[in-house]
Amino acid sequence: MALTNTNGASSVQIISMGGLGEIGKNTWLFRYEDEILMLDGGLSFPSSEMLGVNIVLPDMTWLQENQEKIVGMVVTHGHEDHIGGIPYHLQRLTIPRIWGPRLAMSLLEGKLKETGLLGRVNITRVGPRDKIRAGRYFEVEYIHNTHSIADSYTLAITTPAGVIIHSGDFKFDHTPVDGRTFDYQRLAEYGEKGVMCLISDSTNAEVPGFTPSERAVFPNLDREFAAAKGRIILTTFASSIHRVNMTLQLAQKHNRVVSVLGRSMLNVMATAKQLGFITYPEELLQPIHVCRTLPDNQVLILTTGSQGEPLAAMTRIAKGEHKQVSIKQGDTVIFSANPIPGNTIPVVRTIDKLMELGAQVIYGKEKGIHVSGHGAQEDHKMMLALTKPKFFFPAHGELRMLRAHARTAMSMGVPEERIVIAMNGDVIAVSANEIKVVDRVRSGVELLDSSRVGIVEPTVLKDRQRISEEGMVVVAVAVNNQGQILAAPSVTVRAVARTPGMQKLEQDLAQTTGMTVLNGWSTFARAGGVDWEGLRVAIEKAVQVKLRNYLPSRPLVLIQLQTTGGPITTTAPELPALALAMAIAPEPVAPPSLEGRIRRRRTEVAPG
Repeated sequence: MALTNTNGASSVQIISMGGLGEIGKNTWLFRYEDEILMLDGGLSFPSSEMLGVNIVLPDMTWLQENQEKIVGMVVTHGHEDHIGGIPYHLQRLTIPRIWGPRLAMSLLEGKLKETGLLGRVNITRVGPRDKIRAGRYFEVEYIHNTHSIADSYTLAITTPAGVIIHSGDFKFDHTPVDGRTFDYQRLAEYGEKGVMCLISDSTNAEVPGFTPSERAVFPNLDREFAAAKGRIILTTFASSIHRVNMTLQLAQKHNRVVSVLGRSMLNVMATAKQLGFITYPEELLQPIHVCRTLPDNQVLILTTGSQGEPLAAMTRIAKGEHKQVSIKQGDTVIFSANPIPGNTIPVVRTIDKLMELGAQVIYGKEKGIHVSGHGAQEDHKMMLALTKPKFFFPAHGELRMLRAHARTAMSMGVPEERIVIAMNGDVIAVSANEIKVVDRVRSGVELLDSSRVGIVEPTVLKDRQRISEEGMVVVAVAVNNQGQILAAPSVTVRAVARTPGMQKLEQDLAQTTGMTVLNGWSTFARAGGVDWEGLRVAIEKAVQVKLRNYLPSRPLVLIQLQTTGGPITTTAPELPALALAMAIAPEPVAPPSLEGRIRRRRTEVAPG
């Protein structure tokens, strides 16, 4: 039975699992009756307080519970915030088929090969104006647009309820570097036939005017290349194929050979060259050891690390940790990218370190060496004018951006009651008659650690933050099943400022631990066994109380309670009051370690 609204018209449900109220992890679901079509599957990167976290994904629990309804996924383009989460989702979801542009699908195939998942899904490449059928209810047409990555698309999704246009990431670039223009005509044709709802990129909704063409960067980079007397080291997004293409053209113009550093840059360039999105003579690229034999004014090093990523080549160069490249006087370093939200501090620190090493660093908006791939207010007006939507759904942006985009839509004649501003997890029902939030599903984030497998739960993240701010105290004690302490408790204090009374603190904590075991044993020893967890909690509370007498801070307390099958060498101070028996005890019992907790459960937080 089709979903209907209050006026009896069939409606389609739209759910964003990521990308609303934030930048990144763009993941959309379209539901009609018993079918769900996925659109993109992105990731985002951790903020500075997410200690030990490498990847941020949307929580897809709700979709896992409804995965029998999935009829496929359509992909708009190849940026990480649109395809980077797909390999992780495929480990838990069955997606029958993924359709997407040639470049995005080639990049995705590379990711799936690395993770051994290539055989888990059918991948189909599409091109301009190609139409695909997903399930019984969804037909999707690919409309070529212009963005900071090649082979990017706006999607027209036809459902029984009406046509939905999803803009994807876009700007209206009238002079694209690769000559592939936005398909204005096809977009306008949909507008003439009737668009029920427009979902549109809001990233630059607060910026007036049009976003400049990517080609506007060329003369400014040309100027900096001409002025450079020594080596040029240029960093940009690996996926910025147009920027990379221009860099290679300028290298040829200024008689420089190019050495590429960074695995992601090498992979993207190889894929883009194979597909014809960039062209260059083979001799232009040379390994770094060859470049070291050439005069500095004949060398250009193209590298990753424009966002200050800890392991990227540029960051390691700035720290003096790169094995092949060191900064020297006369080098010109060009940051052909602006920091994305949250990355400003690491980028600035990298720039400072490069300057300290003697490089001249070219960066900043005023230099004109970077332009955004996202449309500004006038681009948004053009999208609205071409599609003429009945309802409007601003997307892909933080809340202030969504609201700014809504104001732009109202200035273009879209009534306020026909605009919905939603957050991740909201279920939006849209029909020919209305658009509104009708429900909410579980949403939030999953935080992955460096293993790219372990889930970092909220308690673990809080523990890490607490340790970073106030330190940690670890108390280890071995007890047998008769309540005998097998060795003097060991106390380890980490990341806490040392004070004159610290040694006495450690002795008191060991004494407190021992006395808690001896005095409280009758409470925790039962006929059916020992309540080890209750004993651990009692020791933890006693230690926390004792710490308050010594420290103004509140370090994390970790109790390692275990039994042992043999004698233990005592390394802590002797505690005469404690009976040190050597009895054989049952299996070791210990609370989960910090590392163990990482892999326990998903993180559910407020959307955005």
